[in-house]
Amino acid sequence: MAVTSINNNVTASASDAVYNPKSELDKDAFMKLFLTQLQMQDPTDPMDTDKMLEQTAYLSTMEMNQNMKTTLETLEKTLNQNSELGAISAIGKIGDTGYRYLNVTDEDKSVSFDLFFGDNISSGEVQIKDKNGNIVRTFPLEAHDGGVLNFEWDLTDNNGNKVPSDSYEVVAEYTSADGKNHSTALGAYPIESVRFENGTPYAKLGSSYLPFSEIKEIYEWQG
Repeated sequence: MAVTSINNNVTASASDAVYNPKSELDKDAFMKLFLTQLQMQDPTDPMDTDKMLEQTAYLSTMEMNQNMKTTLETLEKTLNQNSELGAISAIGKIGDTGYRYLNVTDEDKSVSFDLFFGDNISSGEVQIKDKNGNIVRTFPLEAHDGGVLNFEWDLTDNNGNKVPSDSYEVVAEYTSADGKNHSTALGAYPIESVRFENGTPYAKLGSSYLPFSEIKEIYEWQG
């Protein structure tokens, strides 16, 4: 016996269409379908009350989820704005990475580094120390205005010998014009400016931009 294929074509009016470009069943679309279901039900065999309660509860759950999503999006936006404001407010303060060492490898020919001097320099010296605290190289400091100064080290010690691959601490001891003694170290600089890349804030410390995640402490400079 042959089986005949039957196509059941239903034409929907324009007023029944639900515009949903993302093909997501939101609460409005669900309510429209629910009301249509009620209108089209057989009066002699109405929808079961339990099913109506179940669908109503589902609608309530969808609305709660939508409200929660909206709340979370608003919270995320607010936190991002606060993060940006917090980053900008750090300009002018000291950003300290907490890292006081230069890493030297056998392939390096020289390294450059920055030091921040909070006072005008009368005299002093920059000291480069090995892990045992021994001074391997010194740079004399002449009279100079305070601020961030850049130094170039050819990776030789005070005797002119190439230092081995290792990590070296950098500090400076100096006297200001008023005769007071001061010290400074690698890794702490004024935050001169802030820029954002894909929503991530970067602070200008010395001659480099670093993400705020690499800054261990931010504080007011006490000159």
